[in-house]
Formats: sequence, structure tokens, C-alpha cells
Amino acid sequence: MKIDRVALIGAGAVGAYFVQGLMKKSDIEFCVVAEGNRLERLKKNGLLINGNLLKPAIKTPEEAYGADLILIAVKYDAIHEAARMASEIVSDQTVILSLLNGIDSEEIVGAAAGAEHMLYSIMRIQSWRENGEIRFDPEGTAGLFFGEKDLHEKTERVLAVEELFSGTEIRCTFVPDMQGEIWNKYASNISRNLPQAMLGVGYGAYEDSAHVAYLRDCLDAEVHAVAEAKGIRIPKMAQNAAAAWQTVDKSARFSTLQDLDAKRHTEIEMFLGVLIKLAKELHVPVPCCTFTYHFIKALEEKNDGLFSYNDLGNGPSPT
Repeated sequence: MKIDRVALIGAGAVGAYFVQGLMKKSDIEFCVVAEGNRLERLKKNGLLINGNLLKPAIKTPEEAYGADLILIAVKYDAIHEAARMASEIVSDQTVILSLLNGIDSEEIVGAAAGAEHMLYSIMRIQSWRENGEIRFDPEGTAGLFFGEKDLHEKTERVLAVEELFSGTEIRCTFVPDMQGEIWNKYASNISRNLPQAMLGVGYGAYEDSAHVAYLRDCLDAEVHAVAEAKGIRIPKMAQNAAAAWQTVDKSARFSTLQDLDAKRHTEIEMFLGVLIKLAKELHVPVPCCTFTYHFIKALEEKNDGLFSYNDLGNGPSPT
């Protein structure tokens, strides 16, 4: 198998990594897939990535039909639309990589486009938006980690993906136990992303406050309990991964807090909405996760203006 045609759905903070890497590869056809106003905007404006204005080919799903590889890098609230687009691109030989956080995007995309096309994956990338520009740290980005859902060895299509990215700036690593790796990142996202979002503080709070560290550890323990009930073993954090956490800047604000800072809705449904539903099915109590879910949903409502009572006057307060 050889991958000659690549289609990317979602050219944001994660997708930009692949835009920059694959546009430099001259022996493939690469395109970003979009529709409607977004398609026209991308054609007109291109993408500003790490100071470089890039103008990849922009195609509709119909025009991208038959791509050998589909990369999906959208926000969770757009996953069903991306899955529908992938179903219009996919042909018999197509491989799909869903690069989202969480534990269910492969199932959602597979239900629409065919589970037999899915490789399982996660991304480890430090990326952000800044004044209309997408930026990522090449040195701090570990890249793509991928493999088959249940097979622990390299298949023909795994080798084809490795060959595609060889010689590019895109880092990719084959993982034999991909489901364990997905849950490992899922636990890290929930335990290290969400407490700081509730408090509005930088990453250093986990080191500087035993109380913030307690919140982190409670969430982590509940994710592990659900994984164990589902029969998934989350691997222990490797020494190099643990060391990497120590290098994170104390002021770092991860994706959920970035969303709240910008008054956007977060991906809390992907993180805890999915987990709480699964925990209920498995009869695993997750009180810390449930509290955190409702806390962040309330912060979203606050950002939406639901609690803007200033225009109602100053009524009597209870005594």
C-alpha cells in the first residue's frame, strides 16, 4: 500500500501541523477539505502558520473522493459533521486517522465512514491561536502516536503511514497498545486540563498547591477506575513523559482554560460527558468528575451571559 492522496478535515491548531508538514512533500496530492463559507475563506485567505502564509489546495468532499488517507482534526462539536464529510470521501482503500482528544471519536467516525477504515491515534502537540495566526512549538511537539485498535504489530497500512511521514517534519510513533495510549492521554487531559480551568490558574498550581494537586489526583483516579471496569489497562507514565510535564511553563493555560478565557464553549462533553455516561453504564461512581462537569458547564453559562443580573436593579437581599 502506498499513500499518494491525503485529505485533511480541520485546519486549526492541530491540523496546521500537517498542513505545514505535508505541503512540503512534492510527491503526494494534499488538500484541505471544507464546505460553504469556510471553503471560500480558506481559498481566499489561506492559513497563517508560524509566521508563514500557506495556501493549500481546498476541495469539497466530493472533489476529495478516493483519498488514500483522511486526517480529521476538528473540535469535538464538529465531529459528526467531519464524519459525514469523511463518508463522502472514503473509498475501499482509504485509511482514516481521527486526531481528536477523547475516547470515542474513532467510533463516531467509524459509524459514519466504516470502522474498517480506522486507525487509532492521539496527538501530542503544543499549539495555540494568536491574533489570527496558528502557532505550534516544533521542538515541544511529539507529534502523532498511532496504531491498530486491537492488533499489537505493524500492519501494511501502518507501514504506509510511516512511509508517508518519513522525510517530513511530522513526527510519528507506532504504539502497539493504542487503546491504552488513548486512555492514558485521556486521563492526563481530564486531570491536568480541568482543575486549572475551574480555578483560572496556570499549570504551576499543581506543583504549588496541595489542594489543586488533590483535585488532579481525584479526577485521575476516577478515570483509571472507569478504564479498569472497561477492561483497559492504562500504562504507567514513562519516565521521559513524567519529566516532560516538569518542563511545562508554570503559566501554561491548556485548551479548556483557553476556551473559557476566550468565552468559547469547551470540549467538556468530550472529556467528562462521555466518561460520566460510560461510568453509569459500568456502575462506577465518579463524584469528582460529575462535580467538575457541572462546574465547567456553569462557567460556560456564565460566559454566555446567563447570570448577567446587573440590569435587574438592586433588590432586597435576604437576611
